[in-house]
Amino acid sequence: MAKQVGNKQVIFKAFVTGFPKESDMAIATSTIDLSLPPPDGAILIKNLYLSCDPYMRNRMSKTEGNYRESFTPGSPISGYGVAEVVESSNPNFKKGELIWGATNWEQYSLIKSLPPLGFSKIPHTDLPLSYYTGILGMPGVTAYFGFHDICSPKQGETVFVSAASGAVGQLVGQFAKLKGCYVVGSAGSSEKVDLLKTKFGFHDAFNYKEETDLNAALKRYFPDGIDIYFENVGGKMLDAVLLNMRIRGRIAACGMISQYNLESHEGVQNLFALITKRIRVEGFVAFDYFPQYQKFIDAVLPLIKQGEITYLEDIAEGIENAPGALIGLFHGRNVGKQVVALAH
Repeated sequence: MAKQVGNKQVIFKAFVTGFPKESDMAIATSTIDLSLPPPDGAILIKNLYLSCDPYMRNRMSKTEGNYRESFTPGSPISGYGVAEVVESSNPNFKKGELIWGATNWEQYSLIKSLPPLGFSKIPHTDLPLSYYTGILGMPGVTAYFGFHDICSPKQGETVFVSAASGAVGQLVGQFAKLKGCYVVGSAGSSEKVDLLKTKFGFHDAFNYKEETDLNAALKRYFPDGIDIYFENVGGKMLDAVLLNMRIRGRIAACGMISQYNLESHEGVQNLFALITKRIRVEGFVAFDYFPQYQKFIDAVLPLIKQGEITYLEDIAEGIENAPGALIGLFHGRNVGKQVVALAH
């Protein structure tokens, strides 16, 4: 017997210039038949949580050479999420299994082609499932490998994290403290600065919006210079950091959110410091490290369960609120990892 159900979706309307708006997306309802078996190799999933991530802004523009393809106007937005397998014609996934990976922004998704490393099963359900959009998902992988592999931290080194209260930054700071480093973060409100110092244990933090001279601010917090910079912002912040790096400092670049909504990107003036200070800069993306996901889980899961690291989420309820939650990222409205919980 057919079982037709409504399937609410977030549709991407057209390519965006400048700051995106909620009106660049629309809520639409299609139908899906839950009684039909998926095509060979496909799975039908019910989405439980959707992840709002800054990199999604780049996919809202028509760009070439990006590491992720642009969204398709007239189709659902896609991103990372947590889901339950409703039906499966894929031998690697069974009905009822919980998974996380790349999905569409809709209540149900038929995934016809599963790319390598497209989904990971969720074996540890004693933690909130939403964690697999954040601390146990793509942002967690970004923070863990970006800090440990690219930055090669040593006890006693100084660490600066921009956008430090976000999904990645809050974890980098905690990993740095566990490594015995001195860590300072920047954020965009007094509330977020307080969270960095009280909830996440940063040694210090400052509101970059209150600083008229970022170079002077960094000299105040790092009088002897910065060994490691975890780059989430770019632009003027990167320029100021370069002046304050120590000899043989390391910069891990995983995002530059200050540039995403600009029609013309800001130039960086202080690149000569790369030579004079022998600074190593490396850009990376999380899925470079997805093959090492088990290593990540083995390292981070005990830290969560033992209370050695903590995580803050900002959860919006219902797919109708997904566009507003995503747009809020680019105005600093979220406090912690932005997640959308779908009714289930």
